[in-house]
Amino acid sequence: MALHAGKIMAAGGALAAMACAREKPARIFPNVVIILADDLGYGDLGCYGARNVNTPNVDALAQQGMRFTHAYATASVSTPSRYSLLTGEYAWRRPDTDIARGDAGMIIRPGQYTLADLFKNEGYATAVFGKWHLGLGADTGKQDWNAPLPSGPGDIGFDESYIMAATGDRVPCVFIRNGRVVSWDPEAPIEVSYDEPFPGEPLGMDHPELIYNLLPTPGLGHNQTVVNGIGRIGYMKGGGRALWKDEDIADSITVHALNFIRKNKNRPFFIYLATNDIHVPRFPHQRFRGESGMGLRGDAIVEFDWTVGAVMDELEALGLAGDTILIVTSDNGPVIEDGYQDMAGELLGGHDPAGGIRGNKYGAYEAGTRVPLLVRWPGHVAPGGRSDALLSQIDLFAGFASMLGARVPDGAAPDSRNYLDAWLGENPVGREYVVEQAHNRTLSVRTAGWKYIEPSRGPEEYDWAPGSETGYRPHPQLFNLAEDPQEQHNVASDYPEMVARLQEVLTKERTLR
Repeated sequence: MALHAGKIMAAGGALAAMACAREKPARIFPNVVIILADDLGYGDLGCYGARNVNTPNVDALAQQGMRFTHAYATASVSTPSRYSLLTGEYAWRRPDTDIARGDAGMIIRPGQYTLADLFKNEGYATAVFGKWHLGLGADTGKQDWNAPLPSGPGDIGFDESYIMAATGDRVPCVFIRNGRVVSWDPEAPIEVSYDEPFPGEPLGMDHPELIYNLLPTPGLGHNQTVVNGIGRIGYMKGGGRALWKDEDIADSITVHALNFIRKNKNRPFFIYLATNDIHVPRFPHQRFRGESGMGLRGDAIVEFDWTVGAVMDELEALGLAGDTILIVTSDNGPVIEDGYQDMAGELLGGHDPAGGIRGNKYGAYEAGTRVPLLVRWPGHVAPGGRSDALLSQIDLFAGFASMLGARVPDGAAPDSRNYLDAWLGENPVGREYVVEQAHNRTLSVRTAGWKYIEPSRGPEEYDWAPGSETGYRPHPQLFNLAEDPQEQHNVASDYPEMVARLQEVLTKERTLR
């Protein structure tokens, strides 16, 4: 009898343990690498049907993992998109998250819990490399670029950082490592202004002979300070040997990321690798020139593919590929002409950066925020898979928190939801809807079958991006994507109940905190 009782007790203990396991999944700590391209369109990669440009490394990643067809950035421009990815909060909830100046103060403030904080507090080594564009220092326009910056990525969870303050077309044109300008030159102290030029400093608008590497489109502003023979937005004085060379940016960013992987191969790490290549000014290294047949923009995509391959090769060489979640995606949709005369439109040769859907960077149509997304995690994500699940980058925060079994502070990541199963290809549906933001803060709602764009006022096309379309209209727009995937026919008047339902979604989202 005692033996039976013991068996019953043992069985009961086992069942209790199993129940506990179901309630609290085992904590797992894979490495996580997010490679975020800049201005890479839904149709710009071979595995998404690109023409005239080869992306063998990204295509190999697609074969080794899952390719998603309905993944979305939260915004069709850089700063708000990146803000939401790192904070789990919609950028439109705050008034200071529009496209940032190069001398913007920190938009993600110290004390705000971030994706990097999440990993750091679970014992990960954390790092950001590449384009930042989320502000540095306490106040806009008041940074001392010749001294350690008082606040930066190190204050919001990143152990290591090697970043560009903003974008390639904005000053300051220097790299900043852990809060200090790299190779700072005491003989050429740095000053930056977005208000007034510095007396005696030549500008591209007055000295076009200084612009010898890439000509700006007349009248669009890329003719102020000239660095490396390329005109920029904003005014900068000094820099000396700290000034970057655009053709070396990809190498510099990638090498720092690879070194971080090597240094932390024996502990879990999180890397946010934000490449610059496809954003203007497009000026890839000489070894990539002519590789695409589409000029500088196509060659920049080839350069991006090289970065992805370098990371894949390093993970494989160190035996870390099987223990690493590798994500490749983009911050927003594509733009062709964007301030420089690089022949991007003339050399497309049938290539469609938007991949057959309507729109572009800045705008409210699908291609502004629908982005390529590839996820590889050997043993967890089925190789060679495709998923039509509806995903938003804002959900990475909650998904990883769930994976790590991490407790998130009250109020952190208020808009992030746990759809990790969809990101891993196990849930074919994903979200009920995603919310998208255009450049002028117009919001849209995308469900599995419908797209609603709220009324707004603004230009049909931006001067600085000729040929683009914003999608701004003073009346509601509704598209039946099952029948009209290219958003050609506004059917709002035919489906007033659907319009009301999706308007209610936006009303609810705006009031949620």
